[in-house]
Amino acid sequence: MAFVLPGSTRQFAFNRADHVGSFLRPPAVHESRKAFKEKTLNAEGLRKVEDAEISSLVEQERAVGIKSISDGEFRREYFHLDFIEHLEGIKITANNLLGQKEEAVVPTISVVGKLKHVKPIQLADYLFLQERIDPSKKEVAKVAIPSPTMVHFRGGRSSIDLTAYPNLDEFFDDLAAAYREEIRILADAGCKYLQFDDTNLAYLCDLKMREAAAGRGEDLNTLPRQYAQLINAALRDRPAGMTVGIHLCRGNFRSRHFAEGGYEPIAQVLFQELDVDVYFLEFDTERAGTFEPLRFLPKGEKVVMLGLVSSKVPQLESKEYIKNRIAEAAKFAPLEQLGLSPQCGFSSTVHGNEITIADQWAKMKLVVEIASEACGPLPHCFITSV
Repeated sequence: MAFVLPGSTRQFAFNRADHVGSFLRPPAVHESRKAFKEKTLNAEGLRKVEDAEISSLVEQERAVGIKSISDGEFRREYFHLDFIEHLEGIKITANNLLGQKEEAVVPTISVVGKLKHVKPIQLADYLFLQERIDPSKKEVAKVAIPSPTMVHFRGGRSSIDLTAYPNLDEFFDDLAAAYREEIRILADAGCKYLQFDDTNLAYLCDLKMREAAAGRGEDLNTLPRQYAQLINAALRDRPAGMTVGIHLCRGNFRSRHFAEGGYEPIAQVLFQELDVDVYFLEFDTERAGTFEPLRFLPKGEKVVMLGLVSSKVPQLESKEYIKNRIAEAAKFAPLEQLGLSPQCGFSSTVHGNEITIADQWAKMKLVVEIASEACGPLPHCFITSV
């Protein structure tokens, strides 16, 4: 099934089964990262271990039938900070996440100077992964990076230096430009599948989060649209051959979530104003609300990967239950525009969710099987054309 985006001749196909990007780190990665922090292993030694474990991961993804291959984010400590910290003008204030998960404090991001892209961030990691992709199996390398909204939401105006940015419009312009440069570099290297990981649009569905944002002076009537404009500006120059997805997350730290609430407050902007091809949306529990917001999905233009299989708990969902849920979703959006994935990554931070690696692969095998049985096969995965 091919879909054409409004105002363009872009077409893309999608696989019925996908994943969000991160996988549980194997023991060798944890041990090597610990040795690196203790200065008993250098950066070259750490990367050598990561290389070996990522190569093994690719084989595991292939074995369960995944076509969009990621590196599991094995080289990252946090899904967002390890990318954002490389932008000039950013300061990260670390916090200790090694205690009780209920006491965890997320590291903070501050803008202390003019934002600028100064070097390739994801390029080397992408090239390593791409070398292990088998195009004859219709595989594609999936690159997940944090959404640009991650630089703004938690701190808002107070986290952005007034001297550098007396006008927030300039801040958003520079942020989008920095992202455009990284996307250009990836596109020039051959990247065909890019995903933005975004907690903030989902947080704007949560009453307490909305109240906190309003307390920081944000206009909740305009902020979702402002974020859509920021993301669109970041993607403005992407080539026609690049498929872009976005994952909305309500928090994923050691199986803990941080927000609740259905997509209704942002649905119209999300589906009709955001220039992406694929949405990865959480629907695994009641905290994500109903499927009704899917009614805003433009028919024949975009697709939604239903996050119905939990990456947070070890219990394996029943096929019948998930198939019934897919049927419910199909009441609001065409079945041909729906696929299946876990609701989030298995390890958004290096700590990982409270499940085992065996649980993880059982979940992914289930996703692939149900997607084929409930939604039907499609000819290939995320291959773009014009």
